[in-house]
Amino acid sequence: MEGANFQPALALREHMLGGQRTSPLEAMLLFGVQNPNAEFTRLKKEGFLVKSQKVSMAKIIRRINQFALCSTPSNLPFREINMTEYWIGR
Repeated sequence: MEGANFQPALALREHMLGGQRTSPLEAMLLFGVQNPNAEFTRLKKEGFLVKSQKVSMAKIIRRINQFALCSTPSNLPFREINMTEYWIGR
């Protein structure tokens, strides 16, 4: 498609509106969003109920590996590291 261009923030928004959870790491790696937290804040300001919870990094890496190859250094305790995932609530 000539003239069509990929919009990372729009792709993230559509992913979340589709009921999917995402983390800042996923937003950067899978969608190319440079500042995911700004996008989450923008969604909140537009009236969406953006919820969050802490999950292990292992869960996020497992989700990323459904779409891309992502591995952690062997000495990184990724099961013990907590990250935040976000989703649009109802």
